[in-house]
Amino acid sequence: MGRNRVGVVMKNALLFPGQGAQFVGMGRELAEQIPACRELYDRAAAVLGYDLAAISFDGPIETLTISAHAQPAIFVHSVAAWVAWKQRHPDWTFAFAAGLSSGEWTALHLAGVVGFEDTLKVLEARGRFMTEACRERPGGMISIIGASSDQLDRLCAETGLEKANLNSHEQIVLSGPIEGVDKAEALAREIGIRKAIRLNVAGAFHSTLMRGAADRLHEALTGMSFEAPAFPVYSNVTAAPHTTPDEIRRLMVAQVYSPVRWYESIEAMKAEGADGYLECGPGKVLSGLVKRVDKGARLHSIQDLSGLQGG
Repeated sequence: MGRNRVGVVMKNALLFPGQGAQFVGMGRELAEQIPACRELYDRAAAVLGYDLAAISFDGPIETLTISAHAQPAIFVHSVAAWVAWKQRHPDWTFAFAAGLSSGEWTALHLAGVVGFEDTLKVLEARGRFMTEACRERPGGMISIIGASSDQLDRLCAETGLEKANLNSHEQIVLSGPIEGVDKAEALAREIGIRKAIRLNVAGAFHSTLMRGAADRLHEALTGMSFEAPAFPVYSNVTAAPHTTPDEIRRLMVAQVYSPVRWYESIEAMKAEGADGYLECGPGKVLSGLVKRVDKGARLHSIQDLSGLQGG
């Protein structure tokens, strides 16, 4: 926490990455050097029934990239990074949290909404359900950079794709059937869009092709205990703070097939006074996206021991 030049208290936000950020070796250094982090991996193995640490630390990448492995692995690494940071900086405070896609579950866990073991079970199941939905209704995703709103609307109208990840004003990811991705790639060149990059993903995430996964997740969450968040966690679906446990449950099911309103969430936190962002977990993608929205923001990423400096 700090004050700007006119004496206004500024606030920090926690950010947590989602699937796609994984890499072999993530979390190893934290687990080897910090007992509390190692304990998280031991607890995860007991819940999941396999050695998540071995997959995270040693791979192979093909095994780590499986959704049912990647989502729990990123979650545990992210929580470990946060635990390590708090050990080193016990007086550091924050006011908000947000996570991209599966990373939103990490934010909700740290807000006290869902316990560690239950979050692991949800993410393992969520990953399996998404893989099943990809097999049942094949699809893909394409990143569109530098398009106007009219150009985006035309791409969606003529290809059947949907807006999936609203990463920044300049970068929107579209999702849907493979033939729609093929058509969008050609149409983007035709109408003068700066860049259109096909993503190496297993399916049409955050689109209506994921409805089957959402239905299965709804069933899996039935009977699971949810608590009210201890601090504001911004929803991917609404770009506003989560409210009641029942509403959180509903939104986290809808999140599977709804657009991730990421840059709107950053703008909303900025409007509430956020000027610093701590990214916990693999990679620095979220910090890069924040910089596109808030060029003056203080940014810090933690994925290993070197990230524990500063603060």
